Amino acid sequence: MGMGNAPVLILREGTKRDKGKDAQFNNITAARTISDAVRSSLGPRGMDKMLVDSVGDVVITNDGVTILKEMDVQHPAAKMLVEVAKTQDQEVGDGTTTSVIIAGELLKKALDLIDSNVHPTIITAGYRMANEKAQEILKSIATKVDPKDDKTLKLIAQTAMISKQVSGSKEFFSDMVVDAVKTIMDKDPEGKMQIDLKNIQTVKKAGANMEESELVKGLIVDKEPVNPTMPHLVKNAKIALVNVAFEVRKPEVDAKIQITDPAMLNQFIAEEEKTLKDMVECVKKAGANVVFCQKGIDDLAQHYFAREGIYACRRVKKSDMERLGKSTGASIISKISEMTAEDLGYADTVELKFVGDEQMTFINGCKNPKTVSVLVRGGTQHVADEVERSLVDAWSVVKVCLEDGMIVTGGGSAAMEIAMGVRDYAASVGGREQIAIEAFASAMEIIPTTLAENAGLDPINMVIEMRKQHKAGKKFAGINPFTGKVEDMMKLNVIEPIRIGKQAINSATDAAVMILRIDDVIASKSGSPQSRGSPRSRSRRLSGTLRSKGGP
Repeated sequence: MGMGNAPVLILREGTKRDKGKDAQFNNITAARTISDAVRSSLGPRGMDKMLVDSVGDVVITNDGVTILKEMDVQHPAAKMLVEVAKTQDQEVGDGTTTSVIIAGELLKKALDLIDSNVHPTIITAGYRMANEKAQEILKSIATKVDPKDDKTLKLIAQTAMISKQVSGSKEFFSDMVVDAVKTIMDKDPEGKMQIDLKNIQTVKKAGANMEESELVKGLIVDKEPVNPTMPHLVKNAKIALVNVAFEVRKPEVDAKIQITDPAMLNQFIAEEEKTLKDMVECVKKAGANVVFCQKGIDDLAQHYFAREGIYACRRVKKSDMERLGKSTGASIISKISEMTAEDLGYADTVELKFVGDEQMTFINGCKNPKTVSVLVRGGTQHVADEVERSLVDAWSVVKVCLEDGMIVTGGGSAAMEIAMGVRDYAASVGGREQIAIEAFASAMEIIPTTLAENAGLDPINMVIEMRKQHKAGKKFAGINPFTGKVEDMMKLNVIEPIRIGKQAINSATDAAVMILRIDDVIASKSGSPQSRGSPRSRSRRLSGTLRSKGGP
Protein backbone atom coordinates (compact mmCIF):
# COMPACT_ATOMS: atom_id res chain seq x y z
CA MET A 1 0.00 0.00 0.00
CA GLY A 2 1.45 3.39 -0.93
CA MET A 3 2.21 6.00 1.70
CA GLY A 4 0.75 8.89 -0.32
CA ASN A 5 2.25 12.37 0.01
CA ALA A 6 2.03 12.71 3.81
CA PRO A 7 5.12 14.55 5.15
CA VAL A 8 7.43 12.60 7.47
CA LEU A 9 8.04 14.64 10.63
CA ILE A 10 11.38 13.85 12.27
CA LEU A 11 11.70 17.02 14.37
CA ARG A 12 9.05 18.31 16.72
CA GLU A 13 6.46 20.64 15.23
CA GLY A 14 7.51 24.29 15.40
CA THR A 15 11.27 23.51 15.32
CA LYS A 16 13.22 26.21 13.45
CA ARG A 17 15.93 24.99 11.10
CA ASP A 18 18.44 26.98 9.08
CA LYS A 19 20.60 25.14 6.55
CA GLY A 20 23.56 25.87 4.31
CA LYS A 21 24.32 29.49 3.47
CA ASP A 22 21.31 30.74 5.46
CA ALA A 23 22.71 29.20 8.66
CA GLN A 24 26.17 30.62 7.97
CA PHE A 25 24.81 34.06 7.16
CA ASN A 26 22.65 34.18 10.33
CA ASN A 27 25.50 33.02 12.57
CA ILE A 28 28.03 35.41 11.10
CA THR A 29 25.59 38.34 11.29
CA ALA A 30 24.83 37.60 14.97
CA ALA A 31 28.54 37.33 15.85
CA ARG A 32 29.34 40.55 13.96
CA THR A 33 26.58 42.37 15.87
CA ILE A 34 28.46 41.55 19.09
CA SER A 35 31.74 42.71 17.56
CA ASP A 36 30.17 46.01 16.41
CA ALA A 37 28.66 46.57 19.87
CA VAL A 38 32.11 46.92 21.49
CA ARG A 39 34.03 48.32 18.52
CA SER A 40 33.59 52.01 19.39
CA SER A 41 35.14 51.45 22.83
CA LEU A 42 38.64 50.51 21.52
CA GLY A 43 41.64 52.72 22.19
CA PRO A 44 42.40 55.92 24.10
CA ARG A 45 39.66 57.81 22.24
CA GLY A 46 37.11 54.99 22.63
CA MET A 47 33.67 55.72 24.10
CA ASP A 48 31.99 54.19 27.14
CA LYS A 49 28.78 52.15 27.23
CA MET A 50 25.94 52.53 29.72
CA LEU A 51 24.22 49.24 30.56
CA VAL A 52 20.92 49.29 32.46
CA ASP A 53 19.24 46.15 33.77
CA SER A 54 15.54 45.56 34.53
CA VAL A 55 16.01 46.64 38.16
CA GLY A 56 17.54 49.92 37.03
CA ASP A 57 21.13 49.16 38.12
CA VAL A 58 23.59 51.01 35.90
CA VAL A 59 27.09 50.00 34.78
CA ILE A 60 29.20 52.54 32.86
CA THR A 61 32.34 51.06 31.31
CA ASN A 62 34.43 50.62 28.16
CA ASP A 63 35.86 47.26 29.31
CA GLY A 64 34.92 44.78 26.55
CA VAL A 65 34.30 41.77 28.76
CA THR A 66 32.20 43.77 31.26
CA ILE A 67 29.98 45.07 28.42
CA LEU A 68 29.46 41.56 27.03
CA LYS A 69 28.88 39.96 30.44
CA GLU A 70 26.20 42.53 31.26
CA MET A 71 24.40 42.02 27.93
CA ASP A 72 21.88 39.18 27.89
CA VAL A 73 23.01 37.54 24.65
CA GLN A 74 20.57 34.93 23.32
CA HIS A 75 21.95 33.90 19.92
CA PRO A 76 24.18 30.79 20.22
CA ALA A 77 26.77 32.04 17.69
CA ALA A 78 26.93 35.43 19.40
CA LYS A 79 27.52 33.63 22.72
CA MET A 80 30.73 32.18 21.23
CA LEU A 81 32.13 35.71 20.88
CA VAL A 82 31.21 36.45 24.49
CA GLU A 83 33.23 33.32 25.38
CA VAL A 84 36.21 34.73 23.41
CA ALA A 85 36.14 37.87 25.60
CA LYS A 86 35.77 35.83 28.81
CA THR A 87 38.72 33.58 27.86
CA GLN A 88 40.86 36.63 27.05
CA ASP A 89 39.93 38.11 30.44
CA GLN A 90 40.84 34.91 32.32
CA GLU A 91 44.12 34.32 30.48
CA VAL A 92 45.45 37.88 30.19
CA GLY A 93 43.06 40.33 31.87
CA ASP A 94 43.21 42.89 29.04
CA GLY A 95 42.66 43.01 25.27
CA THR A 96 39.08 41.70 25.47
CA THR A 97 37.73 44.29 23.01
CA THR A 98 40.60 43.56 20.58
CA SER A 99 39.91 39.80 20.55
CA VAL A 100 36.18 40.27 19.81
CA ILE A 101 36.82 42.84 17.05
CA ILE A 102 39.33 40.51 15.31
CA ALA A 103 36.87 37.58 15.51
CA GLY A 104 34.10 39.73 14.03
CA GLU A 105 36.30 40.92 11.17
CA LEU A 106 37.53 37.38 10.35
CA LEU A 107 33.87 36.36 9.99
CA LYS A 108 33.06 39.40 7.84
CA LYS A 109 35.91 38.55 5.44
CA ALA A 110 34.81 34.89 5.41
CA LEU A 111 31.27 35.88 4.43
CA ASP A 112 32.61 37.69 1.34
CA LEU A 113 34.54 34.52 0.40
CA ILE A 114 31.48 32.29 0.93
CA ASP A 115 29.52 34.62 -1.40
CA SER A 116 32.29 34.06 -3.97
CA ASN A 117 31.68 30.28 -3.63
CA VAL A 118 34.83 29.50 -1.62
CA HIS A 119 34.02 26.49 0.58
CA PRO A 120 34.07 27.14 4.37
CA THR A 121 36.55 24.27 4.97
CA ILE A 122 39.06 25.98 2.66
CA ILE A 123 38.57 29.25 4.59
CA THR A 124 39.07 27.52 7.95
CA ALA A 125 42.22 25.72 6.70
CA GLY A 126 43.62 29.05 5.45
CA TYR A 127 42.76 30.80 8.73
CA ARG A 128 44.56 28.09 10.73
CA MET A 129 47.71 28.43 8.57
CA ALA A 130 47.56 32.23 8.83
CA ASN A 131 47.15 32.01 12.63
CA GLU A 132 50.34 29.93 12.92
CA LYS A 133 52.23 32.44 10.77
CA ALA A 134 50.81 35.36 12.82
CA GLN A 135 52.11 33.78 16.06
CA GLU A 136 55.60 33.43 14.49
CA ILE A 137 55.60 37.09 13.38
CA LEU A 138 54.45 38.23 16.83
CA LYS A 139 57.37 36.37 18.43
CA SER A 140 59.85 37.86 15.96
CA ILE A 141 58.83 41.48 16.74
CA ALA A 142 58.69 40.97 20.54
CA THR A 143 61.26 42.54 22.87
CA LYS A 144 62.55 40.96 26.07
CA VAL A 145 61.88 42.73 29.36
CA ASP A 146 63.78 42.41 32.64
CA PRO A 147 61.50 41.52 35.61
CA LYS A 148 63.53 43.98 37.74
CA ASP A 149 62.86 46.85 35.30
CA ASP A 150 60.13 48.67 37.23
CA LYS A 151 60.08 51.55 34.75
CA THR A 152 58.99 49.28 31.87
CA LEU A 153 56.43 47.51 34.08
CA LYS A 154 54.91 50.90 34.98
CA LEU A 155 54.71 51.82 31.26
CA ILE A 156 52.88 48.53 30.57
CA ALA A 157 50.39 49.34 33.35
CA GLN A 158 49.93 52.86 31.90
CA THR A 159 49.22 51.47 28.41
CA ALA A 160 46.49 49.23 29.90
CA MET A 161 44.94 52.24 31.65
CA ILE A 162 45.25 54.85 28.89
CA SER A 163 41.85 53.99 27.37
CA LYS A 164 40.10 53.93 30.75
CA GLN A 165 38.57 56.60 32.98
CA VAL A 166 41.74 56.67 35.13
CA SER A 167 43.96 57.75 32.19
CA GLY A 168 44.41 61.25 33.72
CA SER A 169 46.00 59.68 36.83
CA LYS A 170 47.82 56.81 35.10
CA GLU A 171 51.26 57.70 36.57
CA PHE A 172 49.85 57.66 40.11
CA PHE A 173 48.06 54.34 39.60
CA SER A 174 50.91 52.63 37.68
CA ASP A 175 53.24 53.11 40.69
CA MET A 176 50.58 51.56 42.92
CA VAL A 177 49.94 48.63 40.55
CA VAL A 178 53.62 47.64 40.14
CA ASP A 179 54.23 47.99 43.89
CA ALA A 180 51.21 45.76 44.63
CA VAL A 181 52.20 43.02 42.15
CA LYS A 182 55.86 43.03 43.28
CA THR A 183 54.75 42.72 46.93
CA ILE A 184 52.62 39.60 46.37
CA MET A 185 55.23 37.97 44.10
CA ASP A 186 56.33 34.63 45.53
CA LYS A 187 58.31 31.56 44.50
CA ASP A 188 57.03 27.98 44.51
CA PRO A 189 59.15 25.10 45.97
CA GLU A 190 60.94 24.71 42.60
CA GLY A 191 61.92 28.40 42.62
CA LYS A 192 59.51 29.36 39.82
CA MET A 193 57.81 32.76 40.02
CA GLN A 194 54.27 32.67 41.37
CA ILE A 195 51.82 35.58 41.35
CA ASP A 196 48.31 35.01 42.71
CA LEU A 197 46.20 38.11 42.07
CA LYS A 198 43.66 36.88 44.65
CA ASN A 199 46.16 38.20 47.20
CA ILE A 200 45.32 41.75 46.14
CA GLN A 201 42.21 42.87 47.98
CA THR A 202 40.18 45.86 46.80
CA VAL A 203 37.93 47.91 49.05
CA LYS A 204 35.76 50.47 47.20
CA LYS A 205 34.45 53.64 48.79
CA ALA A 206 32.80 56.49 46.91
CA GLY A 207 33.05 60.12 47.99
CA ALA A 208 36.63 61.26 47.28
CA ASN A 209 38.99 61.99 44.38
CA MET A 210 40.34 58.83 42.68
CA GLU A 211 43.91 59.96 43.54
CA GLU A 212 43.02 59.55 47.22
CA SER A 213 43.11 55.78 46.62
CA GLU A 214 45.85 54.13 48.67
CA LEU A 215 47.87 50.93 48.80
CA VAL A 216 48.15 49.19 52.17
CA LYS A 217 51.02 46.70 52.61
CA GLY A 218 48.80 44.45 54.63
CA LEU A 219 45.06 44.43 54.87
CA ILE A 220 41.96 46.53 55.28
CA VAL A 221 39.30 44.75 57.33
CA ASP A 222 35.82 46.18 57.01
CA LYS A 223 35.26 45.92 60.80
CA GLU A 224 35.59 48.15 63.84
CA PRO A 225 36.54 47.21 67.43
CA VAL A 226 33.65 45.66 69.39
CA ASN A 227 33.95 48.17 72.22
CA PRO A 228 34.38 51.94 71.73
CA THR A 229 36.76 52.18 74.73
CA MET A 230 39.33 49.93 73.02
CA PRO A 231 42.47 51.67 71.67
CA HIS A 232 42.14 53.07 68.13
CA LEU A 233 45.84 52.59 67.34
CA VAL A 234 48.00 49.64 68.37
CA LYS A 235 51.74 49.83 67.58
CA ASN A 236 53.91 46.67 67.40
CA ALA A 237 50.71 44.67 67.07
CA LYS A 238 50.82 41.00 68.05
CA ILE A 239 47.81 39.54 66.28
CA ALA A 240 45.74 36.51 67.29
CA LEU A 241 43.40 34.96 64.72
CA VAL A 242 40.65 32.94 66.40
CA ASN A 243 37.89 30.98 64.67
CA VAL A 244 35.91 30.05 67.81
CA ALA A 245 33.50 32.30 69.69
CA PHE A 246 34.44 34.13 72.91
CA GLU A 247 31.18 32.94 74.42
CA VAL A 248 30.11 30.29 76.93
CA ARG A 249 29.54 27.14 74.92
CA LYS A 250 26.00 25.84 74.79
CA PRO A 251 25.66 22.04 75.19
CA GLU A 252 25.15 20.08 71.96
CA VAL A 253 22.15 18.22 73.43
CA ASP A 254 19.04 19.57 75.19
CA ALA A 255 19.97 20.20 78.82
CA LYS A 256 18.17 21.71 81.80
CA ILE A 257 19.82 23.33 84.84
CA GLN A 258 17.67 23.48 87.96
CA ILE A 259 18.51 26.26 90.40
CA THR A 260 16.86 26.04 93.81
CA ASP A 261 18.33 28.98 95.74
CA PRO A 262 19.88 32.44 94.96
CA ALA A 263 23.36 31.32 96.02
CA MET A 264 23.39 28.72 93.27
CA LEU A 265 22.33 31.36 90.72
CA ASN A 266 25.19 33.65 91.78
CA GLN A 267 27.59 30.73 91.60
CA PHE A 268 26.34 29.86 88.08
CA ILE A 269 26.75 33.49 86.88
CA ALA A 270 30.20 33.72 88.53
CA GLU A 271 31.26 30.53 86.72
CA GLU A 272 30.15 31.96 83.37
CA GLU A 273 32.11 35.16 84.07
CA LYS A 274 35.18 33.15 85.09
CA THR A 275 35.03 31.12 81.84
CA LEU A 276 34.98 34.30 79.73
CA LYS A 277 37.68 35.93 81.88
CA ASP A 278 39.90 32.83 81.48
CA MET A 279 39.50 33.02 77.68
CA VAL A 280 40.63 36.67 77.65
CA GLU A 281 43.43 35.78 80.12
CA CYS A 282 44.71 33.09 77.69
CA VAL A 283 44.91 35.71 74.92
CA LYS A 284 46.73 38.13 77.22
CA LYS A 285 49.13 35.44 78.47
CA ALA A 286 50.11 34.58 74.86
CA GLY A 287 51.07 38.27 74.45
CA ALA A 288 48.38 39.28 71.93
CA ASN A 289 47.20 42.89 71.85
CA VAL A 290 44.95 42.52 68.76
CA VAL A 291 42.31 39.81 68.22
CA PHE A 292 40.39 39.04 65.03
CA CYS A 293 37.58 36.59 65.72
CA GLN A 294 35.64 34.79 63.00
CA LYS A 295 32.70 34.17 65.36
CA GLY A 296 30.97 36.25 68.05
CA ILE A 297 32.40 37.94 71.17
CA ASP A 298 30.20 38.02 74.30
CA ASP A 299 29.44 41.45 75.86
CA LEU A 300 31.32 40.52 79.01
CA ALA A 301 34.33 39.29 77.01
CA GLN A 302 34.27 42.64 75.17
CA HIS A 303 34.46 44.40 78.54
CA TYR A 304 37.48 42.30 79.64
CA PHE A 305 39.25 42.90 76.31
CA ALA A 306 38.69 46.67 76.62
CA ARG A 307 40.00 46.63 80.23
CA GLU A 308 43.20 44.88 79.09
CA GLY A 309 43.61 47.40 76.20
CA ILE A 310 43.24 44.66 73.57
CA TYR A 311 41.85 45.64 70.13
CA ALA A 312 39.21 43.04 69.20
CA CYS A 313 37.04 42.63 66.08
CA ARG A 314 34.34 40.00 65.63
CA ARG A 315 32.62 38.21 62.72
CA VAL A 316 35.61 38.73 60.39
CA LYS A 317 35.15 37.02 56.98
CA LYS A 318 36.93 33.70 56.45
CA SER A 319 38.72 35.08 53.34
CA ASP A 320 40.01 38.03 55.41
CA MET A 321 41.19 35.63 58.14
CA GLU A 322 43.18 33.64 55.57
CA ARG A 323 44.71 36.81 54.11
CA LEU A 324 45.61 38.02 57.61
CA GLY A 325 47.31 34.69 58.27
CA LYS A 326 49.37 35.03 55.08
CA SER A 327 50.33 38.65 55.71
CA THR A 328 51.08 38.60 59.43
CA GLY A 329 52.34 35.05 59.79
CA ALA A 330 49.67 34.20 62.38
CA SER A 331 48.10 30.74 62.76
CA ILE A 332 44.31 30.47 62.91
CA ILE A 333 43.51 29.10 66.38
CA SER A 334 40.60 26.79 67.15
CA LYS A 335 41.34 26.22 70.88
CA ILE A 336 41.85 29.39 72.90
CA SER A 337 43.35 27.62 75.97
CA GLU A 338 46.25 26.28 73.85
CA MET A 339 47.23 29.65 72.35
CA THR A 340 50.95 30.44 72.52
CA ALA A 341 53.20 33.33 71.44
CA GLU A 342 54.25 31.24 68.36
CA ASP A 343 50.67 31.36 67.04
CA LEU A 344 50.63 35.15 66.88
CA GLY A 345 51.26 37.31 63.82
CA TYR A 346 53.01 40.66 63.68
CA ALA A 347 52.26 44.08 62.13
CA ASP A 348 53.74 47.54 62.78
CA THR A 349 50.35 49.14 63.34
CA VAL A 350 46.69 48.20 63.60
CA GLU A 351 44.64 51.35 63.26
CA LEU A 352 40.98 52.33 63.14
CA LYS A 353 40.32 54.87 60.38
CA PHE A 354 37.25 56.62 59.03
CA VAL A 355 36.70 55.99 55.33
CA GLY A 356 33.81 58.23 54.36
CA ASP A 357 31.23 57.60 57.05
CA GLU A 358 32.43 54.04 57.80
CA GLN A 359 35.07 52.79 60.20
CA MET A 360 37.63 50.28 58.94
CA THR A 361 40.65 48.56 60.47
CA PHE A 362 43.97 49.07 58.64
CA ILE A 363 46.72 46.51 59.29
CA ASN A 364 50.01 48.09 58.14
CA GLY A 365 53.68 47.09 58.02
CA CYS A 366 53.37 43.31 58.10
CA LYS A 367 56.55 41.28 58.54
CA ASN A 368 56.38 39.48 55.17
CA PRO A 369 53.35 40.89 53.36
CA LYS A 370 52.19 38.37 50.77
CA THR A 371 48.85 40.15 50.50
CA VAL A 372 48.09 43.80 49.87
CA SER A 373 44.94 45.90 49.96
CA VAL A 374 43.96 48.76 47.70
CA LEU A 375 41.46 51.30 48.97
CA VAL A 376 39.74 52.50 45.77
CA ARG A 377 38.16 55.96 45.89
CA GLY A 378 35.96 57.71 43.33
CA GLY A 379 33.60 60.69 43.15
CA THR A 380 30.60 58.36 42.74
CA GLN A 381 30.08 54.61 43.10
CA HIS A 382 30.14 54.20 39.29
CA VAL A 383 33.54 55.93 39.10
CA ALA A 384 34.91 53.77 41.95
CA ASP A 385 33.68 50.62 40.12
CA GLU A 386 35.39 51.69 36.88
CA VAL A 387 38.63 52.58 38.73
CA GLU A 388 38.62 49.08 40.22
CA ARG A 389 38.09 47.48 36.77
CA SER A 390 40.99 49.56 35.36
CA LEU A 391 43.31 48.52 38.19
CA VAL A 392 42.41 44.83 37.75
CA ASP A 393 43.32 45.12 34.02
CA ALA A 394 46.58 46.89 34.87
CA TRP A 395 47.87 44.42 37.46
CA SER A 396 46.80 41.49 35.23
CA VAL A 397 49.04 42.73 32.38
CA VAL A 398 51.95 43.39 34.78
CA LYS A 399 51.59 39.82 36.11
CA VAL A 400 51.50 38.39 32.56
CA CYS A 401 54.55 40.45 31.58
CA LEU A 402 56.54 39.21 34.60
CA GLU A 403 55.62 35.60 33.73
CA ASP A 404 56.36 35.78 29.96
CA GLY A 405 59.10 38.45 29.94
CA MET A 406 58.17 39.60 26.40
CA ILE A 407 56.50 42.79 25.14
CA VAL A 408 55.23 44.17 21.83
CA THR A 409 54.22 47.69 20.84
CA GLY A 410 50.61 48.91 20.73
CA GLY A 411 48.79 51.50 18.63
CA GLY A 412 47.98 48.89 15.97
CA SER A 413 51.69 48.48 15.11
CA ALA A 414 51.87 44.74 15.93
CA ALA A 415 48.60 44.09 14.02
CA MET A 416 49.94 45.91 10.95
CA GLU A 417 53.25 44.00 11.09
CA ILE A 418 51.28 40.71 11.25
CA ALA A 419 49.03 41.82 8.35
CA MET A 420 52.07 42.64 6.15
CA GLY A 421 53.88 39.40 7.09
CA VAL A 422 50.82 37.17 6.55
CA ARG A 423 50.08 38.85 3.19
CA ASP A 424 53.65 38.07 2.00
CA TYR A 425 53.26 34.50 3.29
CA ALA A 426 49.98 34.07 1.34
CA ALA A 427 51.83 34.50 -1.95
CA SER A 428 54.04 31.51 -1.11
CA VAL A 429 51.06 29.21 -0.46
CA GLY A 430 49.49 27.40 -3.38
CA GLY A 431 45.83 26.49 -3.76
CA ARG A 432 42.67 28.24 -2.70
CA GLU A 433 43.83 28.60 0.93
CA GLN A 434 45.87 31.56 -0.34
CA ILE A 435 42.65 33.61 -0.66
CA ALA A 436 41.69 32.87 2.97
CA ILE A 437 45.20 33.75 4.22
CA GLU A 438 44.98 37.11 2.40
CA ALA A 439 41.53 37.66 3.99
CA PHE A 440 43.11 36.95 7.41
CA ALA A 441 45.81 39.56 6.70
CA SER A 442 43.19 42.16 5.76
CA ALA A 443 41.17 41.30 8.89
CA MET A 444 44.17 42.11 11.11
CA GLU A 445 44.10 45.69 9.78
CA ILE A 446 40.78 46.20 11.59
CA ILE A 447 42.72 47.19 14.75
CA PRO A 448 44.52 50.26 13.27
CA THR A 449 41.35 51.05 11.25
CA THR A 450 39.17 51.07 14.40
CA LEU A 451 41.75 53.09 16.39
CA ALA A 452 41.74 55.71 13.60
CA GLU A 453 37.91 55.76 13.37
CA ASN A 454 37.49 56.17 17.13
CA ALA A 455 39.98 59.06 17.13
CA GLY A 456 38.02 60.84 14.37
CA LEU A 457 40.79 60.30 11.78
CA ASP A 458 40.54 59.07 8.20
CA PRO A 459 41.07 55.28 8.54
CA ILE A 460 42.09 54.76 4.88
CA ASN A 461 44.83 57.44 4.99
CA MET A 462 46.13 56.15 8.35
CA VAL A 463 46.29 52.51 7.19
CA ILE A 464 48.05 53.50 3.94
CA GLU A 465 50.61 55.60 5.88
CA MET A 466 51.18 52.71 8.33
CA ARG A 467 51.69 50.23 5.48
CA LYS A 468 54.21 52.59 3.89
CA GLN A 469 56.23 52.95 7.13
CA HIS A 470 56.12 49.21 7.92
CA LYS A 471 57.26 48.45 4.37
CA ALA A 472 60.22 50.79 5.02
CA GLY A 473 61.14 48.63 8.05
CA LYS A 474 59.63 50.77 10.81
CA LYS A 475 58.00 47.83 12.61
CA PHE A 476 56.98 49.91 15.67
CA ALA A 477 54.99 52.48 13.64
CA GLY A 478 51.48 52.88 15.06
CA ILE A 479 48.66 55.39 15.34
CA ASN A 480 48.93 58.18 17.89
CA PRO A 481 45.24 59.15 18.37
CA PHE A 482 46.19 62.38 20.17
CA THR A 483 48.29 63.87 17.34
CA GLY A 484 46.58 62.05 14.47
CA LYS A 485 49.95 60.88 13.08
CA VAL A 486 51.74 57.57 12.59
CA GLU A 487 54.59 57.51 15.11
CA ASP A 488 57.10 55.14 16.72
CA MET A 489 55.19 53.40 19.55
CA MET A 490 58.39 52.25 21.30
CA LYS A 491 59.50 55.88 21.67
CA LEU A 492 56.04 56.82 22.93
CA ASN A 493 56.24 53.91 25.44
CA VAL A 494 53.00 52.31 24.21
CA ILE A 495 53.82 48.69 25.09
CA GLU A 496 51.87 45.59 26.13
CA PRO A 497 52.68 41.95 26.98
CA ILE A 498 52.99 39.59 24.01
CA ARG A 499 50.30 37.34 25.52
CA ILE A 500 47.56 39.92 24.77
CA GLY A 501 48.14 39.58 21.01
CA LYS A 502 48.84 35.83 21.11
CA GLN A 503 45.67 35.01 23.02
CA ALA A 504 43.47 37.50 21.11
CA ILE A 505 44.46 36.12 17.68
CA ASN A 506 44.26 32.50 18.85
CA SER A 507 40.81 32.72 20.41
CA ALA A 508 39.45 34.92 17.60
CA THR A 509 40.64 32.38 14.98
CA ASP A 510 39.23 29.41 16.95
CA ALA A 511 35.83 31.10 17.37
CA ALA A 512 35.69 32.15 13.69
CA VAL A 513 36.62 28.63 12.53
CA MET A 514 34.01 27.06 14.80
CA ILE A 515 31.22 29.38 13.55
CA LEU A 516 32.24 28.89 9.88
CA ARG A 517 32.05 25.10 10.16
CA ILE A 518 28.36 25.23 11.13
CA ASP A 519 25.98 24.67 8.18
CA ASP A 520 22.83 23.61 10.03
CA VAL A 521 21.14 25.21 13.04
CA ILE A 522 18.27 23.25 14.59
CA ALA A 523 16.48 25.22 17.30
CA SER A 524 13.59 23.57 19.12
CA LYS A 525 10.69 25.92 19.70
CA SER A 526 9.42 26.25 23.26
CA GLY A 527 5.88 24.90 22.92
CA SER A 528 4.27 23.51 26.07
CA PRO A 529 4.98 25.03 29.51
CA GLN A 530 6.95 21.86 30.39
CA SER A 531 9.24 22.15 27.40
CA ARG A 532 9.67 25.89 27.98
CA GLY A 533 11.17 25.28 31.38
CA SER A 534 13.48 22.45 30.34
CA PRO A 535 17.20 23.34 30.22
CA ARG A 536 17.47 21.64 26.81
CA SER A 537 14.89 23.89 25.16
CA ARG A 538 16.35 26.97 26.86
CA SER A 539 19.82 26.18 25.60
CA ARG A 540 18.53 25.95 22.01
CA ARG A 541 16.68 29.26 21.87
CA LEU A 542 17.64 31.15 18.77
CA SER A 543 16.91 34.83 18.95
CA GLY A 544 19.30 37.52 17.82
CA THR A 545 18.43 40.04 20.52
CA LEU A 546 21.01 41.75 22.72
CA ARG A 547 19.58 42.98 25.95
CA SER A 548 20.81 43.66 29.44
CA LYS A 549 20.53 40.88 32.02
CA GLY A 550 17.24 40.60 33.77
CA GLY A 551 15.43 42.21 30.83
CA PRO A 552 11.80 41.39 29.99
